[in-house]
Amino acid sequence: MSELEIQTTAIEVYNENLAINAYLAEPIAPGPHPGIIVVQEIFGVNQHIRDVTERIAKQGYVALAPAIYQRLAPGFEVGYRAADIEIGRKYKVQTKADELLGDIQGAINYLKTKDNVSPAGFGAIGFCFGGHVVYLTATLDDITATASFYGAGIATLTPGGGPPTVTRSGQIKGTIYGFFGNEDDSIPVADIETIASALTAAGVSHQIFRYDGAGHGFFCDRRGSYNADAAADAWEKVKQLFRTQLQSRSFQRIDPSYEP
Repeated sequence: MSELEIQTTAIEVYNENLAINAYLAEPIAPGPHPGIIVVQEIFGVNQHIRDVTERIAKQGYVALAPAIYQRLAPGFEVGYRAADIEIGRKYKVQTKADELLGDIQGAINYLKTKDNVSPAGFGAIGFCFGGHVVYLTATLDDITATASFYGAGIATLTPGGGPPTVTRSGQIKGTIYGFFGNEDDSIPVADIETIASALTAAGVSHQIFRYDGAGHGFFCDRRGSYNADAAADAWEKVKQLFRTQLQSRSFQRIDPSYEP
């Protein structure tokens, strides 16, 4: 598939009375296009996340990246220095699962108002802390496809406290792909196995991909841990996930004989 021409806009979405800054990228072609939520690393909706949002839109989706630190630091955006990591972590530990889910649902609800968005199902993709957040997001009724990249803590905690996020695996209704680096010091092998076992036990459609030589943040080409081979392979798998779980659903609403 050739890449589509897109347009981008800075917008606001709402969780009740909270206005949340968001970055929207969408094809210029009228659609309908499936909607996908892009969830940031601890570094905010920075240039890398905007780039990913645009890459997804060029594949034929309306992609939206909400600022999940809106309550704590509106407009927050940093790079990848040690000081930036400390600031990002400071905000991460103040987030709460119910607020995050509400904010993501607000972003989905915004997409539902757009004439160029298919209502057949929505996707989510997240990186670093966002990889954890989209595992939570996968439990929302509207989400049918999720790509979770190196989300630390899924097996051991949940934002704001309570049982680990992995215990919610049985609430996931769609398909989820997990991407991990085998050299990621922040995610023990035992945690990945716990996640895979929980998904299997719950009967969730899933695949877990693990990359030798790849560490935390391997998908981000602005980080020293970037691994081009792992990132390229993961991107192809993400495209396959969204194509089969989202685009096929969208086209089947128009043409029931359509096959991906």
